[in-house]
Amino acid sequence: MLEVKGELVFKTVAYHRAADAIAHSPVEVSRAYLDGRPPRIPGVGEAIAKKIEELARTGRLAFYEKLREEVPPSLVALLEIPGVGPRTVKQLHEELGVETLEDLRRAAEAGALRSLKGMSQRTEEQVLAGIAALETRQERMRLGGAEAFLETLLAELRDVPGVRSLQPAGSFRRRRETIGDLDLLAETDRPLDLVERFTSLGSIESVLAKGPHKAAVRLLRGPQVDLMIMPPGEAGTYLIHFTGSKEHNVRLRGMARDRGWSLSEKGYLRLDEEGEPAVGPAGEAAELRTFATEVEAYGFLGLPFIEPELREDRGEIEAALAGTLPVLVAQADLRGDCHSHSDWSDGVHAIEQMALEARRRGYSYLALTDHTVSLAIARGLNLERVERQRRIVAALNERFAREESEGTAPPETSAEGFRLLHGCELEVRADATLDYPDELLARYDLVVASVHVARRQTREQLTARTLAAIRNPNVDIIAHPAGRYIGSRDDLDLDWDAVFAEAARTGTALELNGSDERLDLSDVRARRASEFGCVFTIDSDAHRTEELDNVRWGTAMARRAWLGPDPVMNTRSRAALMEWVAAKPGRLQP
Repeated sequence: MLEVKGELVFKTVAYHRAADAIAHSPVEVSRAYLDGRPPRIPGVGEAIAKKIEELARTGRLAFYEKLREEVPPSLVALLEIPGVGPRTVKQLHEELGVETLEDLRRAAEAGALRSLKGMSQRTEEQVLAGIAALETRQERMRLGGAEAFLETLLAELRDVPGVRSLQPAGSFRRRRETIGDLDLLAETDRPLDLVERFTSLGSIESVLAKGPHKAAVRLLRGPQVDLMIMPPGEAGTYLIHFTGSKEHNVRLRGMARDRGWSLSEKGYLRLDEEGEPAVGPAGEAAELRTFATEVEAYGFLGLPFIEPELREDRGEIEAALAGTLPVLVAQADLRGDCHSHSDWSDGVHAIEQMALEARRRGYSYLALTDHTVSLAIARGLNLERVERQRRIVAALNERFAREESEGTAPPETSAEGFRLLHGCELEVRADATLDYPDELLARYDLVVASVHVARRQTREQLTARTLAAIRNPNVDIIAHPAGRYIGSRDDLDLDWDAVFAEAARTGTALELNGSDERLDLSDVRARRASEFGCVFTIDSDAHRTEELDNVRWGTAMARRAWLGPDPVMNTRSRAALMEWVAAKPGRLQP
Protein backbone atom coordinates (compact mmCIF):
# COMPACT_ATOMS: atom_id res chain seq x y z
CA MET A 1 0.00 0.00 0.00
CA LEU A 2 2.88 2.34 0.76
CA GLU A 3 4.40 1.55 -2.62
CA VAL A 4 1.13 2.36 -4.38
CA LYS A 5 0.96 5.64 -2.46
CA GLY A 6 4.42 6.50 -3.76
CA GLU A 7 6.06 6.48 -0.34
CA LEU A 8 9.83 6.84 -0.07
CA VAL A 9 11.67 3.69 -1.10
CA PHE A 10 13.53 3.22 2.17
CA LYS A 11 10.22 3.08 4.07
CA THR A 12 8.68 0.40 1.88
CA VAL A 13 11.89 -1.63 1.91
CA ALA A 14 11.87 -1.48 5.72
CA TYR A 15 8.46 -3.16 5.84
CA HIS A 16 9.49 -5.83 3.33
CA ARG A 17 12.61 -6.59 5.36
CA ALA A 18 10.65 -6.70 8.62
CA ALA A 19 8.05 -9.08 7.18
CA ASP A 20 10.80 -11.33 5.84
CA ALA A 21 12.65 -11.33 9.17
CA ILE A 22 9.45 -12.22 11.08
CA ALA A 23 8.66 -15.04 8.65
CA HIS A 24 12.08 -16.59 9.28
CA SER A 25 12.34 -15.83 12.99
CA PRO A 26 13.29 -18.86 15.14
CA VAL A 27 10.82 -17.69 17.82
CA GLU A 28 7.06 -17.17 17.64
CA VAL A 29 7.14 -13.38 17.60
CA SER A 30 3.60 -12.68 18.79
CA ARG A 31 3.90 -15.14 21.69
CA ALA A 32 7.18 -13.56 22.78
CA TYR A 33 5.51 -10.13 23.00
CA LEU A 34 2.55 -11.53 24.93
CA ASP A 35 4.93 -13.22 27.35
CA GLY A 36 6.70 -9.91 27.98
CA ARG A 37 9.88 -10.97 26.15
CA PRO A 38 9.99 -8.79 23.01
CA PRO A 39 12.48 -10.48 20.66
CA ARG A 40 15.23 -8.70 18.80
CA ILE A 41 14.31 -9.01 15.12
CA PRO A 42 17.18 -8.34 12.67
CA GLY A 43 16.65 -5.20 10.60
CA VAL A 44 13.59 -4.01 12.55
CA GLY A 45 13.81 -0.51 14.00
CA GLU A 46 11.89 1.06 16.87
CA ALA A 47 8.96 2.38 14.79
CA ILE A 48 8.14 -0.96 13.17
CA ALA A 49 8.82 -2.82 16.43
CA LYS A 50 6.06 -0.78 18.08
CA LYS A 51 3.67 -1.73 15.27
CA ILE A 52 4.57 -5.40 15.67
CA GLU A 53 3.82 -5.16 19.38
CA GLU A 54 0.46 -3.51 18.64
CA LEU A 55 -0.42 -6.34 16.27
CA ALA A 56 0.68 -8.98 18.76
CA ARG A 57 -1.26 -7.51 21.67
CA THR A 58 -4.45 -6.32 19.91
CA GLY A 59 -4.66 -8.27 16.66
CA ARG A 60 -5.09 -4.95 14.85
CA LEU A 61 -2.86 -2.22 13.48
CA ALA A 62 -4.19 1.34 13.40
CA PHE A 63 -1.66 2.37 10.76
CA TYR A 64 -2.86 -0.42 8.46
CA GLU A 65 -6.51 0.51 8.97
CA LYS A 66 -5.68 4.10 8.02
CA LEU A 67 -3.88 2.89 4.89
CA ARG A 68 -6.88 0.78 3.88
CA GLU A 69 -8.97 3.94 3.76
CA GLU A 70 -6.43 5.64 1.48
CA VAL A 71 -5.49 2.66 -0.71
CA PRO A 72 -8.26 0.16 -1.53
CA PRO A 73 -7.01 -3.46 -1.18
CA SER A 74 -8.26 -4.08 -4.70
CA LEU A 75 -5.51 -1.74 -5.93
CA VAL A 76 -2.87 -3.87 -4.24
CA ALA A 77 -4.30 -6.91 -6.02
CA LEU A 78 -3.43 -5.27 -9.36
CA LEU A 79 0.25 -5.73 -8.50
CA GLU A 80 -0.21 -9.46 -9.17
CA ILE A 81 -0.49 -8.69 -12.88
CA PRO A 82 2.91 -9.41 -14.46
CA GLY A 83 4.62 -6.15 -15.43
CA VAL A 84 2.31 -3.85 -13.43
CA GLY A 85 4.22 -2.07 -10.67
CA PRO A 86 3.25 0.32 -7.85
CA ARG A 87 3.86 3.52 -9.83
CA THR A 88 1.70 2.25 -12.68
CA VAL A 89 -1.10 1.34 -10.27
CA LYS A 90 -0.89 4.79 -8.67
CA GLN A 91 -1.06 6.48 -12.07
CA LEU A 92 -4.01 4.34 -13.19
CA HIS A 93 -5.90 5.07 -9.99
CA GLU A 94 -5.27 8.82 -9.95
CA GLU A 95 -5.78 9.54 -13.64
CA LEU A 96 -8.34 6.92 -14.73
CA GLY A 97 -10.03 6.03 -11.45
CA VAL A 98 -9.05 2.35 -11.77
CA GLU A 99 -9.68 0.43 -8.55
CA THR A 100 -10.30 -3.17 -9.56
CA LEU A 101 -9.07 -5.77 -12.03
CA GLU A 102 -12.30 -5.33 -14.01
CA ASP A 103 -11.81 -1.54 -14.09
CA LEU A 104 -8.36 -2.06 -15.56
CA ARG A 105 -9.59 -4.57 -18.12
CA ARG A 106 -12.28 -2.19 -19.35
CA ALA A 107 -9.83 0.72 -19.52
CA ALA A 108 -7.31 -1.31 -21.52
CA GLU A 109 -9.95 -2.69 -23.89
CA ALA A 110 -11.28 0.84 -24.47
CA GLY A 111 -7.81 2.13 -25.34
CA ALA A 112 -7.76 4.52 -22.38
CA LEU A 113 -4.32 3.54 -21.11
CA ARG A 114 -2.50 4.95 -24.13
CA SER A 115 -3.67 8.43 -23.17
CA LEU A 116 -1.45 8.33 -20.08
CA LYS A 117 2.14 9.48 -20.05
CA GLY A 118 4.56 6.63 -20.69
CA MET A 119 1.88 4.21 -21.89
CA SER A 120 0.99 3.03 -25.36
CA GLN A 121 -1.04 0.49 -27.31
CA ARG A 122 1.71 -2.02 -26.48
CA THR A 123 1.18 -1.29 -22.78
CA GLU A 124 -2.53 -2.07 -23.18
CA GLU A 125 -1.74 -5.33 -24.93
CA GLN A 126 0.71 -6.30 -22.17
CA VAL A 127 -1.82 -5.47 -19.45
CA LEU A 128 -4.57 -7.51 -21.11
CA ALA A 129 -2.19 -10.43 -21.60
CA GLY A 130 -1.15 -10.14 -17.96
CA ILE A 131 -4.77 -10.20 -16.78
CA ALA A 132 -5.45 -13.26 -18.93
CA ALA A 133 -2.37 -15.01 -17.53
CA LEU A 134 -3.42 -14.15 -13.99
CA GLU A 135 -6.90 -15.56 -14.49
CA THR A 136 -5.66 -18.80 -16.02
CA ARG A 137 -2.67 -19.25 -13.72
CA GLN A 138 -2.75 -22.59 -11.96
CA GLU A 139 -1.95 -22.64 -8.28
CA ARG A 140 1.41 -24.35 -8.36
CA MET A 141 3.99 -24.47 -5.60
CA ARG A 142 7.61 -23.56 -5.73
CA LEU A 143 10.06 -26.30 -4.83
CA GLY A 144 10.67 -24.96 -1.34
CA GLY A 145 6.97 -24.89 -0.51
CA ALA A 146 6.47 -28.42 -1.84
CA GLU A 147 9.44 -29.62 0.20
CA ALA A 148 8.00 -28.10 3.39
CA PHE A 149 4.71 -29.97 2.94
CA LEU A 150 6.53 -33.21 2.17
CA GLU A 151 8.90 -32.96 5.14
CA THR A 152 5.94 -32.52 7.49
CA LEU A 153 4.10 -35.51 5.99
CA LEU A 154 7.17 -37.74 6.07
CA ALA A 155 7.81 -36.89 9.71
CA GLU A 156 4.20 -37.77 10.60
CA LEU A 157 4.17 -41.09 8.72
CA ARG A 158 7.64 -42.60 9.15
CA ASP A 159 6.90 -44.16 12.52
CA VAL A 160 3.77 -46.04 11.37
CA PRO A 161 4.36 -49.75 12.07
CA GLY A 162 5.33 -51.73 8.98
CA VAL A 163 6.67 -48.80 6.94
CA ARG A 164 9.98 -49.79 5.32
CA SER A 165 10.44 -46.82 3.03
CA LEU A 166 8.61 -43.60 2.30
CA GLN A 167 9.65 -41.15 -0.40
CA PRO A 168 8.34 -38.43 -2.71
CA ALA A 169 7.79 -39.13 -6.38
CA GLY A 170 6.21 -37.25 -9.29
CA SER A 171 7.33 -33.85 -10.51
CA PHE A 172 8.93 -33.01 -7.16
CA ARG A 173 11.34 -35.92 -7.49
CA ARG A 174 12.12 -34.78 -11.03
CA ARG A 175 12.62 -31.25 -9.58
CA ARG A 176 10.29 -29.47 -11.95
CA GLU A 177 10.47 -25.75 -11.22
CA THR A 178 6.85 -25.65 -10.03
CA ILE A 179 4.81 -28.45 -8.48
CA GLY A 180 1.09 -29.20 -8.62
CA ASP A 181 -0.04 -32.25 -6.66
CA LEU A 182 2.32 -34.20 -4.42
CA ASP A 183 2.98 -37.95 -4.69
CA LEU A 184 4.20 -40.19 -1.88
CA LEU A 185 5.28 -43.81 -2.32
CA ALA A 186 5.32 -46.09 0.68
CA GLU A 187 6.76 -49.59 0.99
CA THR A 188 4.95 -51.36 3.83
CA ASP A 189 3.62 -54.72 4.87
CA ARG A 190 0.81 -53.07 6.86
CA PRO A 191 -0.87 -50.84 4.26
CA LEU A 192 -4.16 -50.39 6.11
CA ASP A 193 -2.37 -48.93 9.14
CA LEU A 194 -0.55 -46.43 6.96
CA VAL A 195 -3.64 -45.41 5.01
CA GLU A 196 -5.56 -44.94 8.25
CA ARG A 197 -2.87 -42.68 9.71
CA PHE A 198 -2.52 -40.75 6.45
CA THR A 199 -6.22 -40.02 6.10
CA SER A 200 -6.62 -38.95 9.74
CA LEU A 201 -3.80 -36.40 9.94
CA GLY A 202 -4.72 -33.08 11.53
CA SER A 203 -3.38 -31.17 8.52
CA ILE A 204 -6.01 -32.62 6.16
CA GLU A 205 -8.92 -30.59 4.84
CA SER A 206 -10.69 -33.48 3.08
CA VAL A 207 -10.21 -37.12 2.13
CA LEU A 208 -10.61 -37.58 -1.62
CA ALA A 209 -10.07 -41.35 -1.84
CA LYS A 210 -9.30 -44.15 0.56
CA GLY A 211 -8.48 -47.75 -0.24
CA PRO A 212 -6.08 -50.55 0.66
CA HIS A 213 -3.53 -49.60 -2.01
CA LYS A 214 -4.02 -45.87 -2.51
CA ALA A 215 -5.36 -42.80 -0.75
CA ALA A 216 -5.69 -39.14 -1.70
CA VAL A 217 -6.24 -36.09 0.50
CA ARG A 218 -6.27 -32.33 0.23
CA LEU A 219 -4.26 -30.50 2.86
CA LEU A 220 -5.47 -27.45 4.73
CA ARG A 221 -4.34 -24.44 2.68
CA GLY A 222 -2.30 -26.86 0.65
CA PRO A 223 -2.19 -29.22 -2.32
CA GLN A 224 -3.64 -32.61 -3.05
CA VAL A 225 -1.41 -35.47 -1.90
CA ASP A 226 -1.63 -38.98 -3.36
CA LEU A 227 -0.27 -41.90 -1.35
CA MET A 228 0.55 -45.11 -3.24
CA ILE A 229 1.37 -48.38 -1.48
CA MET A 230 4.21 -50.56 -2.78
CA PRO A 231 4.46 -54.23 -1.72
CA PRO A 232 7.78 -54.89 0.07
CA GLY A 233 10.56 -55.81 -2.33
CA GLU A 234 8.71 -54.56 -5.43
CA ALA A 235 9.49 -50.82 -5.42
CA GLY A 236 11.47 -50.68 -8.70
CA THR A 237 8.67 -50.27 -11.23
CA TYR A 238 6.53 -48.23 -8.84
CA LEU A 239 9.31 -45.65 -8.49
CA ILE A 240 9.80 -45.53 -12.25
CA HIS A 241 6.08 -45.25 -13.04
CA PHE A 242 5.28 -42.56 -10.48
CA THR A 243 8.42 -40.49 -11.08
CA GLY A 244 8.78 -40.26 -14.85
CA SER A 245 6.88 -37.79 -17.00
CA LYS A 246 4.02 -39.12 -19.08
CA GLU A 247 6.22 -39.01 -22.19
CA HIS A 248 9.11 -40.85 -20.54
CA ASN A 249 6.79 -43.60 -19.32
CA VAL A 250 5.16 -44.00 -22.73
CA ARG A 251 8.60 -44.61 -24.24
CA LEU A 252 9.39 -47.26 -21.62
CA ARG A 253 6.07 -49.01 -22.14
CA GLY A 254 6.72 -49.11 -25.88
CA MET A 255 10.14 -50.68 -25.32
CA ALA A 256 8.59 -53.25 -22.99
CA ARG A 257 5.86 -54.16 -25.48
CA ASP A 258 8.46 -54.61 -28.23
CA ARG A 259 10.06 -57.22 -25.99
CA GLY A 260 6.78 -58.99 -25.25
CA TRP A 261 5.96 -57.40 -21.92
CA SER A 262 3.43 -54.92 -20.57
CA LEU A 263 4.91 -52.42 -18.12
CA SER A 264 2.88 -50.85 -15.30
CA GLU A 265 3.67 -49.73 -11.78
CA LYS A 266 3.11 -53.34 -10.64
CA GLY A 267 5.87 -54.76 -12.84
CA TYR A 268 6.41 -56.40 -16.22
CA LEU A 269 3.58 -58.72 -17.32
CA ARG A 270 4.37 -61.23 -20.07
CA LEU A 271 2.24 -60.91 -23.23
CA ASP A 272 1.24 -63.53 -25.78
CA GLU A 273 1.52 -63.20 -29.56
CA GLU A 274 -1.76 -61.28 -29.61
CA GLY A 275 -0.48 -58.76 -27.16
CA GLU A 276 -2.65 -60.08 -24.33
CA PRO A 277 -1.48 -61.33 -20.90
CA ALA A 278 0.06 -64.76 -21.51
CA VAL A 279 -2.01 -67.28 -19.57
CA GLY A 280 -0.26 -70.55 -18.70
CA PRO A 281 -1.39 -73.99 -19.98
CA ALA A 282 -3.33 -74.66 -16.80
CA GLY A 283 -4.97 -71.27 -16.87
CA GLU A 284 -2.58 -69.78 -14.36
CA ALA A 285 -1.98 -66.02 -14.40
CA ALA A 286 0.56 -64.55 -16.75
CA GLU A 287 4.13 -64.21 -15.53
CA LEU A 288 4.75 -60.97 -13.61
CA ARG A 289 8.31 -59.79 -13.08
CA THR A 290 8.93 -57.39 -10.18
CA PHE A 291 12.11 -55.76 -8.93
CA ALA A 292 13.27 -54.27 -5.65
CA THR A 293 15.16 -51.38 -7.24
CA GLU A 294 14.91 -49.01 -10.17
CA VAL A 295 18.35 -50.14 -11.36
CA GLU A 296 17.03 -53.67 -11.82
CA ALA A 297 13.76 -52.50 -13.37
CA TYR A 298 15.56 -50.33 -15.96
CA GLY A 299 18.07 -53.12 -16.53
CA PHE A 300 15.26 -55.47 -17.59
CA LEU A 301 14.85 -53.24 -20.67
CA GLY A 302 18.60 -53.12 -21.29
CA LEU A 303 18.86 -49.60 -19.89
CA PRO A 304 21.19 -48.16 -17.24
CA PHE A 305 19.68 -46.24 -14.35
CA ILE A 306 18.32 -42.89 -15.52
CA GLU A 307 18.48 -40.10 -12.95
CA PRO A 308 15.04 -38.78 -11.92
CA GLU A 309 15.77 -35.22 -13.14
CA LEU A 310 16.30 -36.53 -16.70
CA ARG A 311 13.05 -38.47 -17.04
CA GLU A 312 11.29 -36.02 -19.37
CA ASP A 313 11.76 -37.74 -22.79
CA ARG A 314 14.30 -35.15 -23.87
CA GLY A 315 16.78 -37.63 -25.29
CA GLU A 316 17.56 -39.58 -22.14
CA ILE A 317 16.28 -42.89 -23.60
CA GLU A 318 18.49 -42.53 -26.67
CA ALA A 319 21.48 -41.55 -24.54
CA ALA A 320 20.90 -44.49 -22.22
CA LEU A 321 20.80 -46.91 -25.17
CA ALA A 322 23.95 -45.36 -26.62
CA GLY A 323 25.77 -45.39 -23.27
CA THR A 324 26.19 -41.60 -23.30
CA LEU A 325 24.15 -40.51 -20.29
CA PRO A 326 26.06 -37.75 -18.49
CA VAL A 327 27.48 -38.02 -14.99
CA LEU A 328 25.48 -35.19 -13.45
CA VAL A 329 26.80 -32.52 -11.13
CA ALA A 330 25.88 -33.07 -7.46
CA GLN A 331 25.57 -30.58 -4.63
CA ALA A 332 28.53 -32.28 -2.94
CA ASP A 333 30.69 -31.22 -5.91
CA LEU A 334 30.33 -27.52 -5.04
CA ARG A 335 33.42 -26.05 -3.38
CA GLY A 336 31.91 -22.63 -2.80
CA ASP A 337 29.15 -20.14 -3.56
CA CYS A 338 29.69 -17.13 -5.82
CA HIS A 339 26.63 -14.97 -5.01
CA SER A 340 25.47 -13.87 -1.54
CA HIS A 341 24.36 -10.74 0.29
CA SER A 342 24.73 -9.27 3.76
CA ASP A 343 22.94 -6.61 5.77
CA TRP A 344 25.16 -4.05 4.06
CA SER A 345 22.71 -4.08 1.16
CA ASP A 346 19.45 -6.02 1.10
CA GLY A 347 20.51 -9.05 3.13
CA VAL A 348 19.45 -9.87 6.68
CA HIS A 349 22.55 -11.28 8.36
CA ALA A 350 25.92 -9.66 9.01
CA ILE A 351 28.99 -10.34 6.86
CA GLU A 352 30.62 -12.41 9.59
CA GLN A 353 27.50 -14.54 10.09
CA MET A 354 27.30 -15.34 6.39
CA ALA A 355 31.00 -16.22 6.27
CA LEU A 356 30.93 -18.43 9.37
CA GLU A 357 27.92 -20.36 8.08
CA ALA A 358 29.62 -20.96 4.73
CA ARG A 359 32.76 -22.18 6.51
CA ARG A 360 30.65 -24.46 8.70
CA ARG A 361 29.27 -26.06 5.53
CA GLY A 362 32.76 -27.04 4.45
CA TYR A 363 33.07 -24.50 1.64
CA SER A 364 36.45 -23.19 0.53
CA TYR A 365 34.94 -19.82 -0.32
CA LEU A 366 31.87 -17.62 -0.27
CA ALA A 367 31.66 -14.56 -2.49
CA LEU A 368 30.08 -11.56 -0.75
CA THR A 369 28.32 -9.74 -3.60
CA ASP A 370 26.30 -6.88 -2.17
CA HIS A 371 24.59 -4.54 -4.61
CA THR A 372 26.26 -1.56 -6.23
CA VAL A 373 25.46 2.10 -5.84
CA SER A 374 22.66 2.79 -8.34
CA LEU A 375 20.34 0.10 -6.95
CA ALA A 376 19.10 2.34 -4.17
CA ILE A 377 16.16 0.09 -3.31
CA ALA A 378 18.70 -2.54 -2.19
CA ARG A 379 20.97 -0.03 -0.39
CA GLY A 380 23.68 -0.35 -3.01
CA LEU A 381 27.17 0.52 -1.81
CA ASN A 382 28.82 3.84 -2.66
CA LEU A 383 32.59 3.98 -3.03
CA GLU A 384 33.23 4.86 0.62
CA ARG A 385 31.16 1.89 1.82
CA VAL A 386 32.93 -0.39 -0.68
CA GLU A 387 36.28 0.43 0.92
CA ARG A 388 34.93 -0.04 4.45
CA GLN A 389 33.50 -3.40 3.48
CA ARG A 390 36.79 -4.39 1.85
CA ARG A 391 38.60 -3.83 5.16
CA ILE A 392 36.06 -5.98 7.04
CA VAL A 393 36.51 -8.83 4.55
CA ALA A 394 40.31 -8.57 4.84
CA ALA A 395 40.15 -8.68 8.65
CA LEU A 396 37.92 -11.75 8.59
CA ASN A 397 40.24 -13.53 6.19
CA GLU A 398 43.24 -12.75 8.41
CA ARG A 399 41.35 -14.31 11.30
CA PHE A 400 40.42 -17.40 9.28
CA ALA A 401 44.03 -17.88 8.14
CA ARG A 402 45.30 -17.50 11.72
CA GLU A 403 42.79 -20.03 13.07
CA GLU A 404 43.73 -22.50 10.36
CA SER A 405 47.46 -22.13 11.03
CA GLU A 406 46.92 -22.47 14.81
CA GLY A 407 44.63 -25.48 14.40
CA THR A 408 41.68 -23.73 16.05
CA ALA A 409 39.42 -23.64 12.98
CA PRO A 410 36.17 -25.62 13.25
CA PRO A 411 36.48 -29.29 12.21
CA GLU A 412 34.11 -28.72 9.26
CA THR A 413 36.60 -26.30 7.66
CA SER A 414 37.66 -27.30 4.14
CA ALA A 415 41.10 -28.85 3.72
CA GLU A 416 41.90 -25.87 1.49
CA GLY A 417 40.85 -23.51 4.26
CA PHE A 418 38.09 -20.94 3.97
CA ARG A 419 38.22 -17.41 2.57
CA LEU A 420 35.53 -14.81 2.06
CA LEU A 421 35.83 -13.40 -1.45
CA HIS A 422 35.06 -9.73 -1.84
CA GLY A 423 32.70 -9.29 -4.77
CA CYS A 424 29.74 -7.24 -5.87
CA GLU A 425 26.48 -7.65 -7.75
CA LEU A 426 27.14 -5.01 -10.36
CA GLU A 427 24.15 -3.16 -11.77
CA VAL A 428 23.93 -2.86 -15.56
CA ARG A 429 22.33 0.53 -16.04
CA ALA A 430 19.59 1.36 -18.51
CA ASP A 431 22.11 2.93 -20.90
CA ALA A 432 24.25 -0.26 -20.88
CA THR A 433 26.98 1.29 -18.73
CA LEU A 434 28.16 -0.38 -15.53
CA ASP A 435 27.84 1.03 -12.02
CA TYR A 436 31.55 1.03 -11.18
CA PRO A 437 34.64 1.87 -13.28
CA ASP A 438 36.93 -0.91 -14.47
CA GLU A 439 39.69 0.16 -12.07
CA LEU A 440 37.40 -0.53 -9.11
CA LEU A 441 36.04 -3.75 -10.58
CA ALA A 442 39.59 -5.06 -11.00
CA ARG A 443 40.11 -4.79 -7.23
CA TYR A 444 37.30 -7.22 -6.50
CA ASP A 445 37.96 -10.94 -6.18
CA LEU A 446 34.83 -11.70 -8.20
CA VAL A 447 32.22 -9.62 -10.04
CA VAL A 448 28.71 -10.75 -10.88
CA ALA A 449 26.58 -8.44 -13.02
CA SER A 450 22.83 -8.26 -13.41
CA VAL A 451 19.95 -6.26 -14.89
CA HIS A 452 17.30 -5.05 -12.44
CA VAL A 453 15.96 -1.74 -13.79
CA ALA A 454 14.30 -0.56 -17.03
CA ARG A 455 13.02 -4.05 -17.72
CA ARG A 456 10.50 -2.85 -20.31
CA GLN A 457 13.10 -1.79 -22.81
CA THR A 458 13.04 -3.36 -26.25
CA ARG A 459 14.61 -6.72 -26.90
CA GLU A 460 17.50 -5.03 -28.68
CA GLN A 461 18.18 -2.69 -25.74
CA LEU A 462 17.96 -5.41 -23.09
CA THR A 463 20.20 -7.73 -25.11
CA ALA A 464 22.72 -4.93 -25.66
CA ARG A 465 22.90 -4.29 -21.89
CA THR A 466 23.51 -7.96 -21.13
CA LEU A 467 26.13 -8.23 -23.86
CA ALA A 468 27.89 -5.13 -22.55
CA ALA A 469 28.33 -6.83 -19.18
CA ILE A 470 29.44 -10.09 -20.78
CA ARG A 471 32.06 -8.30 -22.90
CA ASN A 472 33.58 -6.42 -19.99
CA PRO A 473 36.68 -8.44 -19.04
CA ASN A 474 36.25 -7.46 -15.38
CA VAL A 475 32.82 -9.15 -15.17
CA ASP A 476 33.02 -12.83 -14.29
CA ILE A 477 29.41 -14.01 -13.94
CA ILE A 478 26.00 -12.91 -15.19
CA ALA A 479 23.61 -13.35 -12.26
CA HIS A 480 20.03 -14.61 -12.80
CA PRO A 481 20.26 -13.79 -16.54
CA ALA A 482 16.52 -13.78 -17.23
CA GLY A 483 15.74 -11.58 -14.21
CA ARG A 484 12.58 -13.52 -13.51
CA TYR A 485 10.45 -14.34 -10.50
CA ILE A 486 8.47 -17.48 -11.26
CA GLY A 487 4.78 -16.71 -11.56
CA SER A 488 5.09 -13.03 -10.72
CA ARG A 489 7.68 -11.38 -12.95
CA ASP A 490 8.27 -12.27 -16.57
CA ASP A 491 11.64 -13.14 -18.05
CA LEU A 492 13.66 -10.43 -19.76
CA ASP A 493 13.08 -10.48 -23.50
CA LEU A 494 16.61 -11.29 -24.68
CA ASP A 495 18.14 -12.70 -27.84
CA TRP A 496 19.25 -15.76 -25.94
CA ASP A 497 21.37 -17.35 -28.65
CA ALA A 498 23.34 -14.09 -28.96
CA VAL A 499 23.82 -14.04 -25.19
CA PHE A 500 24.96 -17.66 -25.10
CA ALA A 501 27.32 -17.25 -28.04
CA GLU A 502 29.02 -14.20 -26.51
CA ALA A 503 29.23 -15.76 -23.04
CA ALA A 504 30.93 -18.79 -24.58
CA ARG A 505 33.32 -16.59 -26.59
CA THR A 506 34.38 -14.48 -23.62
CA GLY A 507 34.33 -17.23 -21.00
CA THR A 508 31.84 -15.31 -18.85
CA ALA A 509 29.92 -17.68 -16.61
CA LEU A 510 26.12 -17.80 -16.55
CA GLU A 511 24.52 -18.33 -13.18
CA LEU A 512 22.05 -20.99 -12.22
CA ASN A 513 20.42 -19.07 -9.38
CA GLY A 514 19.14 -21.48 -6.75
CA SER A 515 16.46 -19.28 -5.20
CA ASP A 516 13.26 -21.22 -5.87
CA GLU A 517 11.64 -17.89 -6.74
CA ARG A 518 14.05 -17.58 -9.67
CA LEU A 519 15.67 -20.87 -10.80
CA ASP A 520 17.40 -18.75 -13.39
CA LEU A 521 18.80 -19.90 -15.77
CA SER A 522 15.99 -22.36 -16.29
CA ASP A 523 16.91 -25.94 -17.11
CA VAL A 524 15.89 -25.52 -20.75
CA ARG A 525 18.01 -22.38 -21.24
CA ALA A 526 20.96 -23.85 -19.36
CA ARG A 527 20.95 -26.90 -21.62
CA ARG A 528 20.82 -24.67 -24.68
CA ALA A 529 23.70 -22.58 -23.29
CA SER A 530 25.76 -25.72 -22.74
CA GLU A 531 25.38 -26.50 -26.45
CA PHE A 532 27.20 -23.22 -27.14
CA GLY A 533 30.01 -24.24 -24.78
CA CYS A 534 29.12 -21.88 -21.93
CA VAL A 535 30.40 -22.25 -18.40
CA PHE A 536 28.22 -21.79 -15.31
CA THR A 537 28.06 -21.22 -11.59
CA ILE A 538 25.47 -22.66 -9.22
CA ASP A 539 24.75 -20.04 -6.57
CA SER A 540 22.41 -19.44 -3.67
CA ASP A 541 21.86 -15.67 -3.96
CA ALA A 542 21.47 -16.00 -0.19
CA HIS A 543 20.22 -12.99 1.75
CA ARG A 544 20.35 -14.86 5.08
CA THR A 545 22.36 -17.82 6.35
CA GLU A 546 19.71 -20.47 5.83
CA GLU A 547 19.29 -19.45 2.20
CA LEU A 548 22.75 -20.84 1.47
CA ASP A 549 20.73 -24.06 1.10
CA ASN A 550 19.35 -22.63 -2.15
CA VAL A 551 22.20 -24.25 -4.04
CA ARG A 552 20.29 -27.54 -3.85
CA TRP A 553 17.65 -26.13 -6.20
CA GLY A 554 20.28 -24.61 -8.47
CA THR A 555 21.98 -27.99 -8.61
CA ALA A 556 18.66 -29.60 -9.49
CA MET A 557 18.24 -27.22 -12.45
CA ALA A 558 21.81 -28.00 -13.56
CA ARG A 559 21.06 -31.72 -13.42
CA ARG A 560 17.85 -31.22 -15.40
CA ALA A 561 20.03 -29.36 -17.93
CA TRP A 562 22.30 -32.45 -18.23
CA LEU A 563 25.29 -30.58 -16.75
CA GLY A 564 28.21 -32.44 -15.24
CA PRO A 565 30.74 -30.90 -12.81
CA ASP A 566 33.28 -29.71 -15.41
CA PRO A 567 31.45 -26.63 -16.81
CA VAL A 568 30.37 -25.50 -13.32
CA MET A 569 33.10 -23.16 -12.15
CA ASN A 570 32.38 -23.39 -8.43
CA THR A 571 33.07 -27.12 -8.40
CA ARG A 572 36.69 -25.99 -8.64
CA SER A 573 38.99 -25.25 -5.75
CA ARG A 574 39.41 -21.66 -4.61
CA ALA A 575 42.84 -21.50 -6.20
CA ALA A 576 41.51 -22.81 -9.51
CA LEU A 577 38.57 -20.40 -9.41
CA MET A 578 40.88 -17.45 -8.84
CA GLU A 579 43.12 -18.63 -11.70
CA TRP A 580 40.06 -18.67 -13.96
CA VAL A 581 39.12 -15.13 -12.91
CA ALA A 582 42.65 -13.80 -13.43
CA ALA A 583 43.02 -15.48 -16.82
CA LYS A 584 40.08 -13.73 -18.49
CA PRO A 585 41.51 -11.90 -21.52
CA GLY A 586 41.72 -8.13 -21.07
CA ARG A 587 41.08 -8.17 -17.32
CA LEU A 588 42.77 -5.31 -15.49
CA GLN A 589 45.21 -6.22 -12.75
CA PRO A 590 44.43 -4.76 -9.31
